[in-house]
Amino acid sequence: MCAQMRNFLDKTGKHWLNGTLIGKFGSVFTSTATQHGGQETTITSFHSTLLHLGFVVVGVPNSCEGLTNMDEMTGGSPYGAGTLAGSDGSRQPSENELEIARFQGEHVAKIAKKLA
Repeated sequence: MCAQMRNFLDKTGKHWLNGTLIGKFGSVFTSTATQHGGQETTITSFHSTLLHLGFVVVGVPNSCEGLTNMDEMTGGSPYGAGTLAGSDGSRQPSENELEIARFQGEHVAKIAKKLA
């Protein structure tokens, strides 16, 4: 996780102490410079913080067809959507990566609606 995000999360102690985020929904997506840039590790390290804050964490189920795409290099996993930005940030998300992100967003909304 980048230092700026870790710094932001480290400032949520008051919410942790007061329980103000308990029961809220959290879902994580990421962008890395390379195919092996640690997308899953980044997301799971974020998940542990969300769990400590009391969030209900939602990932991307394997019913998302984009996760099984073997036709191209692509980001994303059951932990969350991801994209490969390139070392200079010039690569834009592929259509498959965008499909995984859309699926994730819709999945979070459906679960939130069911539990509301």
